[in-house]
Amino acid sequence: MSKRFDIAETPLAGLLRLERIRIGDARGWLERMFCADELRAAGWAGPIAQINRTLTLNRGTVRGMHFQKPPHEEAKLVSCLAGEVFDVAVDMRKNSPTYLRWHGEILSADNARSLLIPEGFAHGFQTLSEKVEMLYFHSAAYAPGAEDALRADDPALGISWPLAISEMSDRDRGHKLLSERT
Repeated sequence: MSKRFDIAETPLAGLLRLERIRIGDARGWLERMFCADELRAAGWAGPIAQINRTLTLNRGTVRGMHFQKPPHEEAKLVSCLAGEVFDVAVDMRKNSPTYLRWHGEILSADNARSLLIPEGFAHGFQTLSEKVEMLYFHSAAYAPGAEDALRADDPALGISWPLAISEMSDRDRGHKLLSERT
């Protein structure tokens, strides 16, 4: 089997940056979005339970920081199909030495990068261009009762968003700050 991803570690254990290796010629290119064998070796343990695609119209919009509480935690493979985002994962694993630390990567249609986000992380992104399309592979199905989120603008997290936040849903703005959680 040929290798279709360059996989790199990030400062947060288990959070990986993938670069899809494009194979092309004069006609264009092909890139693999998912390979169970290669990604299993990188830590993807489950099946693909769900695939979601989003469109975000305006530059500066923030979506997130979403996660599912145990026992419905999920791993995500997140890719940008059109436009460019600053994609962020926050370590929510209470016993981790990097608990509540975040890491961000620029994902774009041009750079062919993805983030492989393990269970126990919150995830969100900010659009750096107009008309951004994102593709998510989830290891577990959405469980409404397990849904939770961090506030993307929580000063305790200190996420350095590249742009001023131009839009955020009322739902995302309504999540409790870390200082308000029990």
